[in-house]
Amino acid sequence: MKRRILWFTSILSSIMTAGAAIFGFVLTNRLMYLKKKEDAFILDREITAKRFNEAWFNIVRKTEKWIDSPNGYPIKAIFLEPLDTKNFVVICHGVTENKINSVKYARLFERLGFNSVVYDHRRHGDSGGKTTSFGHYEKMDLQAVVKAVDVYAGEDAIIGIHGESMGAATTILYAGTLEDHADFYISDCAFSDFTDQLMYLMKKETPLRSSLAIKLADVFLRVRDGYSMKLVSPREAVSRIEKPVLFIHSIPDDFILPEMTQELYDLKPEPKQIKFFETGPHAQSYNQNPEEYEKTVAEFLFSQNLLPAVLTNAQNKK
Repeated sequence: MKRRILWFTSILSSIMTAGAAIFGFVLTNRLMYLKKKEDAFILDREITAKRFNEAWFNIVRKTEKWIDSPNGYPIKAIFLEPLDTKNFVVICHGVTENKINSVKYARLFERLGFNSVVYDHRRHGDSGGKTTSFGHYEKMDLQAVVKAVDVYAGEDAIIGIHGESMGAATTILYAGTLEDHADFYISDCAFSDFTDQLMYLMKKETPLRSSLAIKLADVFLRVRDGYSMKLVSPREAVSRIEKPVLFIHSIPDDFILPEMTQELYDLKPEPKQIKFFETGPHAQSYNQNPEEYEKTVAEFLFSQNLLPAVLTNAQNKK
């Protein structure tokens, strides 16, 4: 009888171990190799929505650059220079998107007196990299891009960083854990903690309710991709950012909850500003509120004395 119990227990333990291994592998596969939108789809979508002007893009002064990532692959960036200025904003797109999705923001910052740099995150668009890490390795790539902009723009340039969704989380992780180097940051619908975000989505979209699945995935991520989810926590980084941050979120966002942006705002020391839009699902604040969005950004920059001189003079005359 004891042998049967031991035999049964051994088989059950083996089955559970195998099941856990399969589950961990599948879950981390979904994270590391998250299905991306096709580049052609993104381009067609932005053209159809009149957010990407092909005629402007074709004639604007621009330089395509390959920037070496410290993680060992090339990053594709485009320096867009419609203006005679050395002031630049680096624009970080969200997960599954690419640099074409960032061009709409380049046009916004052009109207505010800035040139822009749009680039592809690792494993997106034309950049290298095998996995998506939701900000962990991406923050190091952003650092490399900012350094390239510094070299190109030279001294006395105003440098800003705008991030959307994962790009916003990447922006905060860069500024709070690597270097608070830019003159300002704009965080549009960032998650405050990757583990909490995954737990929220798991409960929202699956019957799973236990944090055990997340803990198991974390173990597999450490082995397979070399980092822990605990390192992808903007809430742990944001309190170390000294430069001004504008936090943006839309209230109807049910993918990354606006409460996460409120949490980041509360943890960030001054100077800071926050704006919640009444309309727009996830990462759609600008698309659905373009005029109010641009006004919010302009007022934020003006309040921090970061608008270029010509535009600052125009604001003072109002």
